[in-house]
Amino acid sequence: MVDSRETSDRESETKVVGVRRLKEAMAKPASTRIFTVANQKGGVGKTTTTVNIAAALSMGGLRVLVVDLDPQGNASTALGVPHRDIEGVYDVLMGSAQISSVIQKVAGFPALDCVPSNSSLANAEVNLVSMVARELRLKEALDEISPNYDYIFIDCPPSLGLLTINALAAARELLIPIQTEYYALEGLSQLLETYGVVKKRLNANLDLSTIVLTMFDGRTRLSNDVAANVRAHFPNELIDIPIPRAVRVSEAPSYNQTVMTYDPLSPGALAYMQVAREIAERGKPKDALEVKFDSNVVNINYKRDGEIA
Repeated sequence: MVDSRETSDRESETKVVGVRRLKEAMAKPASTRIFTVANQKGGVGKTTTTVNIAAALSMGGLRVLVVDLDPQGNASTALGVPHRDIEGVYDVLMGSAQISSVIQKVAGFPALDCVPSNSSLANAEVNLVSMVARELRLKEALDEISPNYDYIFIDCPPSLGLLTINALAAARELLIPIQTEYYALEGLSQLLETYGVVKKRLNANLDLSTIVLTMFDGRTRLSNDVAANVRAHFPNELIDIPIPRAVRVSEAPSYNQTVMTYDPLSPGALAYMQVAREIAERGKPKDALEVKFDSNVVNINYKRDGEIA
């Protein structure tokens, strides 16, 4: 049996307060970039990729919103925001709450917000069926607040139901995390087919812009083969900075943190930082000045509980 005092002490030791910023800012996009992060195959690092890229961009001085559209609420947990028995994205979709009223600040970041999931979201697929313009409920809500942010990331459930359709209809870009393991590309064709239907019928502005390789182990032939396969099929979409399989990345959510704050100099954190920088570089205006940036230099300007700032 775990001593509650021991658990409390551990949480106290790892909880961080204050603000984490990079020494140099990332490039600001010309207009709000809205990403849907989707892959109907579970366990590919979808939520992990969402929260860590969002955290890294916020540390780079950008205004970022994460919309947790997964009933499991893992993104909300990783960002350390309350999401049980409170109003969240479900209430927004049902029209019983304004999205501005459910947004929560993520502690310790310059400008990182979250629209949390809640337990009721599991019923959304059924309750949305009878609603008018059911596929556009999230888009209508995000239209109200999107000018307030540089980036919005929508974390989808591992399925292609109405929640994911809402996310694709609301976004301007699709980001697909692909695990570098056997069967990684299985089911991708179904996601791409759904993407094509949504682009044709609901959202002509949606583009498959970004693919990120996750859980990469460069020591194995399999990981390298999958990476080469993705590189061959998606040369323009792939950000060729694989996220390594790392214990610290997996541990961070259990402390209600992203790896960007849990262990910012770990290989996983540095890889996500480089991916975030590449996303920012791709989205900057063509006439923007080049910003020199060293992703290995992170100014962790924070204090632990009990310390004097």
